[in-house]
Amino acid sequence: MATERLDTTVALVTGASSGIGEATALALARAGASVTLVARRRDRLDDLAARVRGLGAKALAIEGDVTDQAAARDAVARTIAEFGRLDTLVNNAGVMLLGPIVDADTNEWTQMIDLNVTALLQLTHAALPHLLIAAESAPRRVADVVNISSVAGRVARSGSGVYNASKWAVNAFSESLRQEVTKRHVRVSLVEPGAVATELASHNRPEVQQLIRQRFDNVERLQADDIADAIAYVITRPRHVAINEVLVRPTEQDA
Repeated sequence: MATERLDTTVALVTGASSGIGEATALALARAGASVTLVARRRDRLDDLAARVRGLGAKALAIEGDVTDQAAARDAVARTIAEFGRLDTLVNNAGVMLLGPIVDADTNEWTQMIDLNVTALLQLTHAALPHLLIAAESAPRRVADVVNISSVAGRVARSGSGVYNASKWAVNAFSESLRQEVTKRHVRVSLVEPGAVATELASHNRPEVQQLIRQRFDNVERLQADDIADAIAYVITRPRHVAINEVLVRPTEQDA
């Protein structure tokens, strides 16, 4: 089955300044999409925007914290103002702060729920009216919401309870939304990575980072490009094909 081009379409990618978000923005630009890049690190956004433009695609860099509801909605509004449409939303921004539930620092819980769940909900809500319009119009007459979940959205583990909860919430929301809008040709997809060599683990306390290293010491981790490739595959399917869920683990990861 041929891969479709994304020429004249527009994608918005959150968490675009590094890792999976960065790689996804570049992959979609290569496929022809104009890309809105949303993240907090301006210098990295500007560098990425230059690389997107170097591929012949248009880029809009927006520095912002998507846990701020107004900033999330502004990112969508600025995308429409700049490009006139929105065909694809990739909700990639997220944080993984692991540790026991007993005696936990609940500020970490709040950070995860705010970014992994609430920001995703708010961005999706703001984008949906525009995605529904795009799904009715040329060039593709289909639109996409791709939510980046995790293996943690499938398998609960000790020491990962609230991260698990945030990703299970993403999975449940995505399936409910899929059922609501699929007949209007807005496809809702989950991409669930296993262990990926990104900055995600570095946000944890040193003792937690050590546990993560021990768990995956003998595993060849995925690269961000591997996940971006899966995301691009989902988005570039023909209108009649919806890839609702993609679980991508390193070959050596057993759980």
